[in-house]
Amino acid sequence: MNTGIPIGLQDTLHRSVPSEPAPAGAMTVAELARAARVTPHVVRHYVRIGLLKPARNADNGYKLFNQADLRRLRFIRGAKHLGYTLADIRDILEDAARGDSPCPRVRRVIRKRIDENRRRVHELSALLGRMEQALAAWDLLPDGQPDGHSVCHLIESMVDDPMERETD
Repeated sequence: MNTGIPIGLQDTLHRSVPSEPAPAGAMTVAELARAARVTPHVVRHYVRIGLLKPARNADNGYKLFNQADLRRLRFIRGAKHLGYTLADIRDILEDAARGDSPCPRVRRVIRKRIDENRRRVHELSALLGRMEQALAAWDLLPDGQPDGHSVCHLIESMVDDPMERETD
């Protein structure tokens, strides 16, 4: 079944952890990280959680990566840049590994993220408005000193309901 996934990436999707001699052009963690413009920590993390599955050098046990791993790492970073979580990316890669098109999932998840982000933008916009309103009001008030009943009269002045203020 043609999934539209490049052959090299399909090879990586189906590869388990072999222990073969290092092929020519194999990259270490640091080399892969440099080629993908990420830190070695990122590469190791993706290996640890199973998103990257390197071969092992039979002589020294080093993790070895090939061009398909580099393409996969770039795919992961591109998906993260679009807002996909590592769990989303794992699911997308698993769909592709089974030969199923990941495109329906990709669309569904990004629609969900768009809705979530619109809600967050609305909430942040409301917060920004409250902050700007507070600062404008505070510019007209003098500094105060804690008096045992008040910590900071500026914040306390912004309480909507006077009954919410504690009185001792």
